[in-house]
Amino acid sequence: MPIAGLGLHVVIAAFFAMHAVRTGQDRYWLFILFAFPGIGSLVYAIGIWLPEMRHTRQGRQLVGGVKRALDPSRELREALDAVETSANAQNRMRLAEAFVAAGRASEAIPHYQAALRSVHKDDPAIQVGLARAYLEGGHPAEARKLLDELIARKPDFRSSEGHLIYARAVAALDERNQAEEEFETLIGYYAGYEPRARYAEILAGWGERDRALELCERSLREAKRLPSYSRSMNKEWVGRLQRLQKSLAGPLVS
Repeated sequence: MPIAGLGLHVVIAAFFAMHAVRTGQDRYWLFILFAFPGIGSLVYAIGIWLPEMRHTRQGRQLVGGVKRALDPSRELREALDAVETSANAQNRMRLAEAFVAAGRASEAIPHYQAALRSVHKDDPAIQVGLARAYLEGGHPAEARKLLDELIARKPDFRSSEGHLIYARAVAALDERNQAEEEFETLIGYYAGYEPRARYAEILAGWGERDRALELCERSLREAKRLPSYSRSMNKEWVGRLQRLQKSLAGPLVS
């Protein structure tokens, strides 16, 4: 269906053209995209856009989501096979991430721990992964302790994912004042809508109905202005905000 007088394939080509200019790709991509907007966009997506997206957290989530939809257990099977072939740190990290994605965070913990006993013992990314496994495995105190130690050792280290894990851990420990401070800071700079959704749910769980509802409404108003690709990346979290808003906006039960 045409959009504002343009074919959808031209709109997609324009999106990839903007990406090519912004990321400094070779100029011949612009010719390919507009001379052959359908096949050109497909080639650009496979050759340039998707590989780049794999290096961002949201991109990994998007690509991983597509893979899981097609074959939910494939990544876990392949990661298990890789560790059986070679139990190196990289393969253990891959398996740990697959366990977390499969909702089996407790099984990820020993693999992250094993990776940290190797030459990567001071790798902050592995420590952040382990903290997430602790948190989602039901051990928020261990997650917070690990991240506190990481911050003390590497005060210049910055990780939005680690910050979100820390905020969630503090909230799970019912340290409300610090949790509020951490989430308010996250909302100010975090690229996605996950902190907003999680914070609204936490506020609702604390009985802060009005604050949770206001955060939902404000976030959903802002989400309407997101470009389509960003809405796709945030679909899960916007959906959770919508469902929470609906439940909070209903009549109060006396």
